[in-house]
Amino acid sequence: MDFMESQQSLTSAEWILRGIFSFVFLLMVTKLMGQRSISQLRFLDFVIALALGNIIAHPLSDEHVGMKGSMITTVVWVALYVAITRLSLMWPLLRRFLNPPAITLIQDGQIKYRNLKKAKISVDFLFSELRKANVDDIQKVSLAAWEPGGTLSVFANPQYQPVTPADLNLETKPFRLFRPVIVDGIIDHTVLSEIEKDRQWLEFKIAPASIDDVKLATVDENGELRVF
Repeated sequence: MDFMESQQSLTSAEWILRGIFSFVFLLMVTKLMGQRSISQLRFLDFVIALALGNIIAHPLSDEHVGMKGSMITTVVWVALYVAITRLSLMWPLLRRFLNPPAITLIQDGQIKYRNLKKAKISVDFLFSELRKANVDDIQKVSLAAWEPGGTLSVFANPQYQPVTPADLNLETKPFRLFRPVIVDGIIDHTVLSEIEKDRQWLEFKIAPASIDDVKLATVDENGELRVF
């Protein structure tokens, strides 16, 4: 474990070991932090990501810096992150500080200019976000709110929303989700177990082809199989 300590120089193998060890360590840390830190980069997540990037980067570029201190600091920061996240679920004031409520930018087709300044957003940027939401006329917007995660939620006025089968009282087929059960000749046994089927059933359904010859096969919760 000499590659973890501060040294005058590191061999190529020791640099490789540092990279591999740091990569695995960051994977474990990210798993501990949870999916929220990946999918939603909010205020607390941004602070943690910015700090951890700098903490881990130094030992990977400077042989004079040992990894022990960086790992201890990383564990402390992750522990603080997990603790603050859990405390925010219990303390409304802390939750409001870390995850402030959405800011209304448009209501009934009218721009809230005071809230634009509060969100530090220009009119040009607002219209850019509206274009991304396929909104061609601000008058069609019933509500647009700036979310804490840095995204714009847009709700169109009901008269401009697409007509659905429910509006026309049309009968629809039940929703079915097809998931890959065979990919490049490899069976996903988790999907099979969830629909309460086994390999023998799968082999029977794709006969006369063999599983090794199937590039892709999907199945829904009712057991309907589609082979591509």
